[in-house]
Amino acid sequence: MKKIISVLGAPLFIGMLLLVAFAAPVSAQSNANPGFKLPNSPVSTSVLIAQGIRNGTIHLKGGASGGDISTDLKCKPAPCAFKDRQVSEGGRPANETPIAANPKNNKDLLTGANDYNCPNIQGFYSSTDGGKKWSTFCMQSYAGGSGDGDPTVGYDLNGNSYIGGIDTGTPDGSDIVFQKSSNNGQTWSAPAPAVKPLFSGGLTDKDWMQIDDNSSSPFANAIYISVTQFNSSETGDAISVSHSDDGGNTWKTVQVDTVQNLPNLDQFSDLAIGKDGTVYVSWMRCLTSGPAGDCGGTKVNELVSKSTDGGNTWSSPVTIAQVQLVPDSCSCAYYGNIPNTRERVSNIPAIDIDNSGGSHKGNLYAVFYNWTGSQMQVEVATSTNGGTTWGAPVRVTNAANDEFFPWLTVSATGVIGVSWMDRRNDKSNLSYEEFGALSTDGGATFGTNYQLASKPSNPNNDGFGGSFIGDYTGNYWAGKNLYAVWTDTRTGNDQEFIGGIKSKS
Repeated sequence: MKKIISVLGAPLFIGMLLLVAFAAPVSAQSNANPGFKLPNSPVSTSVLIAQGIRNGTIHLKGGASGGDISTDLKCKPAPCAFKDRQVSEGGRPANETPIAANPKNNKDLLTGANDYNCPNIQGFYSSTDGGKKWSTFCMQSYAGGSGDGDPTVGYDLNGNSYIGGIDTGTPDGSDIVFQKSSNNGQTWSAPAPAVKPLFSGGLTDKDWMQIDDNSSSPFANAIYISVTQFNSSETGDAISVSHSDDGGNTWKTVQVDTVQNLPNLDQFSDLAIGKDGTVYVSWMRCLTSGPAGDCGGTKVNELVSKSTDGGNTWSSPVTIAQVQLVPDSCSCAYYGNIPNTRERVSNIPAIDIDNSGGSHKGNLYAVFYNWTGSQMQVEVATSTNGGTTWGAPVRVTNAANDEFFPWLTVSATGVIGVSWMDRRNDKSNLSYEEFGALSTDGGATFGTNYQLASKPSNPNNDGFGGSFIGDYTGNYWAGKNLYAVWTDTRTGNDQEFIGGIKSKS
């Protein structure tokens, strides 16, 4: 496997801290004794983990390298599920998994992870052959900063690829930094800031990148990055969206809605872009009224706002749905724990739009989980009028065990693809596999549930003592192929795996 690793720009003292953290591996621990305790903070788990590594309170566990890396992502006849395979190279953990495909060439794929083999914790993987072979690149730090994870990826209409993530310790304190490649990841530009803090001393957290790859759009090739902007004390925050109309040379950041001050809190955004250039940003708003004084176990609003002028102004937010978060099982979760674990779990309303010419063109979809009191259930809500109103959410499965970390994208022909982690095969409701399903009727029903992971994952084997398998997964359409990526623990710690579904249409 071709491996390209860059460490330029990472200061020596950061590297020494990482070496100290890596030098004392710990074995996977039980839920009762995880080896460390995360602070009960509203910021992304990847940031908390990175802070713990740098201050020496978290020591990473090594694991087996490699896996099933020779399998072609093929199946027949359609519809069918691909045989899954490992993307990350193994060793130390890799989790949180975005993915994108090149609109000029569907064989070009780009994904990434919080890759703890990398000096700045941000690893990216590119393929030029539809996922048979992968090249690895460790993102560089910017101006003395150090990576805090939350990887994000995208392609523009010209085939340029972009990667991004959080850097702290920069001249601004915290930036979302990006790099660009014109040859599908063989070489990369120097790191540069895309999003800077809106608050003095604040944190730019939970970034997501979406690029307007609609040739009919008046803003074609515009790059958008949504972020949660925290103040320095993490007591106030706001969702912002930054955009660049010149390939990342210049950026403008716009606050989407009013600042939320505790007990109100905004977090976990996603983006979608219509073929007319309308940009939609979705996020979760909670009231920190749970038993631990946080959002765990509370009802939250999944929200959406839109911009029709290229991200310069944004509409008042609309509620997609109100859902229940799973409760905390420890005072370290903030947004709830996956039952029977100490794994923090987010509830991102992953959103996408039907840009086809079919009977459901223009439909907007959002996926999230809802806690019933005994089960986490994946649901999809639909808007037929540009996000103004939303129908009642529809369940994707009929399974009995927990479902979490869902993602959703819509194909060029209007097929909705949903993927998620699912515990249906474990009577003890602990281990999970990645599953996926398609809808061809505008989100009214979802068909066969395809098992995408060939082996189960025990979250206690995540390499973090059962505390971190990431905050999100991802999927993306390339022609008739829905590629799904997820955090898998079959090798003994977190690794990124890829699988998916071949659709008939």
